[in-house]
Parts: sequence; structure tokens; C-alpha cells
Amino acid sequence: MSSVINVRGLEKSYGSNKAVAGIDLTIEPGEIFALLGPNGAGKTTTVEILEGFRDRDRGDVSVLGTDPGVKGEQARRWRNRIGIVLQSTNDAGDLSVFETVAHFAKYYSNPRGVDEVINAVGLTDKSTELIRTLSGGQRRRLDVALGIIGSPELLFLDEPTTGFDPEARRAFWALIQDLRKSGATILLTTHYLDEAEALADRVAVINQGKIIEVATPALLGGRATSLATVSWKGANGIQTERTDNPTALIRKLTETYKDEIPELTVKRASLEDIYLEMIGGADVSK
Repeated sequence: MSSVINVRGLEKSYGSNKAVAGIDLTIEPGEIFALLGPNGAGKTTTVEILEGFRDRDRGDVSVLGTDPGVKGEQARRWRNRIGIVLQSTNDAGDLSVFETVAHFAKYYSNPRGVDEVINAVGLTDKSTELIRTLSGGQRRRLDVALGIIGSPELLFLDEPTTGFDPEARRAFWALIQDLRKSGATILLTTHYLDEAEALADRVAVINQGKIIEVATPALLGGRATSLATVSWKGANGIQTERTDNPTALIRKLTETYKDEIPELTVKRASLEDIYLEMIGGADVSK
């Protein structure tokens, strides 16, 4: 089966600023793929090129077997196969949820059922409510409904849970997993590292216009073999030691502390720890 997204040597400059400096990227069918990077890393420009919203300077780009820079009828057919959920949308607040989804369905040649989509995003009980009365989390679910109404093979999600409370974020994650089970491929950009870890099959870290690494969240940056930090309360206060074999260290400590080792903690590097190290300590932000 062909890759959903295939990018080779992608470059884009704005004047003297090279925003994207030779990116290679492959995303396979059915993947949830997360693109991570700090402000100004080239993440947004890359995604906009893949969505067909921005021209590139050079490089080969294939999205669902089509160059996203195509125009005319070919572009219309291609756009029928993708869904885009932007970070913010300007929808008509005086329309109901049902009216809005039904309106967007008219733009696609093979839309899903309006009621089916509203149910899929958990808004059935809000179907007749005006958009302006919805909460932030409900508005975001409506954004996803508009992104999937056209039965997309590929869904772009840009910072989908910004502003969500923890409960709403986890409910949204379950929705994204359900979309993947239905066969969609998803490209996710997020500044929440726990979100990338919970959802993504693979992640790519982009910085200064280049992909630093592509790996599973568990293996990114050598995370699986990174040193563990073991801490405990000793005679002179909290003691800390980094080791590649915490089990052996704890066994040694039990010889000193015959009972329970006081205030023992063992911490492996988190995805956020690894990410910050890879980008040089920049803020974890869009």
C-alpha cells in the first residue's frame, strides 16, 4: 500500500529566512502521526504546504498520491479526500449544530450522514443548539465534525485540544482513536507532549526547518535506554543517582535500609524531557 504522505527535499523560504530546509517525511496509511516543534521551527509552514494552502520553493510532495499544489478540477477531487481541523474557525454562531454540519456536507461528493457525524463527535444532545451557546470543548468537537463530514482518508488536526480541561482532553483523545479505527490517517500538531504520547504511533521533531528525528514516542531520542534517576532520603537528606540499572541500585540500597527505603522514587526521562533536550530547551509551544 502506498504511503499517504511522501515528502522529499521540501524547502520554503520567506525572504532570507529558510523556514523549511530540506525535509523528508513519510506517513503510512492508518497512522496517527504527530509533528512536534517550537515556535518558528517550520512546523506550520510544512503542514500548510501539505494541506495545499502554501506553495513550496522546491522538493517533491505527494499527499494521497497527488501534488497538493494542483489546481482546478484535480484540486477539487483531491480536497474531497482530506479533512482539515484548524486551530480556530470562523463559523456562523447563529446556526445550529445540525445546520452547520449539513451546510458543510454540501461541499463534498460523498459526505457521511449528518446525524452520524454529530453522534460520532458526541454532540447529539446539542444538535439543535446554536453554535454560540456551545462550550469551548463542544465547539472543538464541532470543528472535528466539519473536518470528517466528507469521509476523509487523511485528517489534519492543528492543536486540537488547546484550552480543554483534562476531562475534555481525554474524551477528545478517545474520539481521535475512534476516527483512526474507522480507517483515517491523522496528522496531528500539538504542543502537549502527553497528547502526542497518548495518541501517536510515531512522532517527528522539527527544529530550525529540519526534521531532527522520527520515532515512536517510546524510542524518541534514545528514551528507552536513557538513564533513570533514583532518589531516596539518606542520612544527609535527599540523595540522587542516575543509572542505567535502577534495579541493581535499589537492591544495593535494600542492604543498607533493612526496611523500606525512605522516600524512594525512580524516574525515567519523559517524552517532554527528551523533546526539550532535542530542541535545546526551547519552550514546548506551537
